[in-house]
Amino acid sequence: MLVRVNPEVQKALDENRPVVALESTIISHGMPYPQNVETALAVEKIIREHGAVPATIGIIDGVGVVGMTPEEIEEFGKRKGILKVSRRDLPVVMSKKLWGATTVATTMIFAAKAGVEVFVTGGIGGVHRGAQQTFDISADLQELAHTNVTVVCAGAKAILDLPLTLEYLETFGVPVLGYKTDELAAFYTTHSGLKLDYQMDSAEEIAAAIQFKREMGLDGGILISNPIPEEYAMDPEEMNYHIDKAIAEMEEKGIHGKDSTPFLLATIKEATKGKSLDSNIQLVFNNAKVGAMIASEYCKLKG
Repeated sequence: MLVRVNPEVQKALDENRPVVALESTIISHGMPYPQNVETALAVEKIIREHGAVPATIGIIDGVGVVGMTPEEIEEFGKRKGILKVSRRDLPVVMSKKLWGATTVATTMIFAAKAGVEVFVTGGIGGVHRGAQQTFDISADLQELAHTNVTVVCAGAKAILDLPLTLEYLETFGVPVLGYKTDELAAFYTTHSGLKLDYQMDSAEEIAAAIQFKREMGLDGGILISNPIPEEYAMDPEEMNYHIDKAIAEMEEKGIHGKDSTPFLLATIKEATKGKSLDSNIQLVFNNAKVGAMIASEYCKLKG
């Protein structure tokens, strides 16, 4: 078995009821236990409260699980040595029957295989600062270019080069839609100064765009940029200071590749005395609500 779909999730899909996919990297690599498990279950609760079925995705003993049980999420939060798995890692992790946490890219892969259209995360990966020299570009962007899943996020992670990330998405034909804004969300902060081509003011508008993309056979994802609620946003100047300092420290230590993001987020969390993590959690909660609304409207259109 390559993919195991939770019976509740499969039933909802069969009955054209809304399902929202969730990643598992935030559980295994995003925060300490038990806060990681509490947050994951809280996100699932928000999705249920807004009329959709949550499907947290992870790899257990080499099998992609779409819709982990609370017990499996608990084990994910406590278990040591869970690998962070992107597309390139999948064949090895699955053949060796290992446990793996899905990134944005691998969550999209399993969601698409199960037939789940909407996926909620915190922030996507993107083009790293200095990528003109390092070629450090997240696999998330290529997955968005090719895999048929709509991703609701608070923009790309603020540690990245946001203008280049937006350019890359444009090059590969990925629609980036601002939810109630015409500006790309900047993860911890609401404003990036980067204008988007399209502002969508309702979940219905977004669902209609998804439907037409699918009916046209235009493969690839759609990115929904949903800014963090103002009351939980952080000061942009303060965040840029901490990000620049963390990047300098990372370069000094020679950390690169998929270790970059966990290092930077942990360093920034420490520098902000945990405030950045609190913001991160709140933006995921907000994305969960919007994602459930979009999934519900999309199911109505599919009829």
